[in-house]
Amino acid sequence: MKKLILAFGLLVSSLSYAQQEIKLDIGDVLIVKNLEFSYENYMTESSSFGISASFNLKDQEADFRYNENTMITPYYRNYFSTNEQWNFFGEAFLGINSGKEESDEENNPGVYDNKYTDGALGVAVGTKYITESGLTIDVHAGIGRNLFGSDSPTLVPRLGVNIGWRF
Repeated sequence: MKKLILAFGLLVSSLSYAQQEIKLDIGDVLIVKNLEFSYENYMTESSSFGISASFNLKDQEADFRYNENTMITPYYRNYFSTNEQWNFFGEAFLGINSGKEESDEENNPGVYDNKYTDGALGVAVGTKYITESGLTIDVHAGIGRNLFGSDSPTLVPRLGVNIGWRF
């Protein structure tokens, strides 16, 4: 019985600061036709964890697009201040990405037949603005390095201008 009460107490205390956010990256939607949704859960006033899911909507042959067709990005953020409205943060992330690379063969230019799936480890920095009503705007930039595949691009960007809601 004591273990059950202890487990319940730990659960309640870990959820006592349960501020959460859902966000849409409007920068990617408007500029590169990439749809990215995020969910962020605050563990304390100065730290949070979250996950992003990104889907590339542009054609493979487009001049300006992300290499990744899909990317799932779990991340951890540490906030440097406890200001109620403006806050700066550092982020560590793991980007699990997949896409297609252009064929290396000289007689097949423009053919994307090298599929890959890889995991990138990276860092980012950014700032977040939070209104009293719960609207959030955050801007971040960072870079990660793919670790496992030989067909995947070496670097993975992490850029965003997110609009969201805190509840």
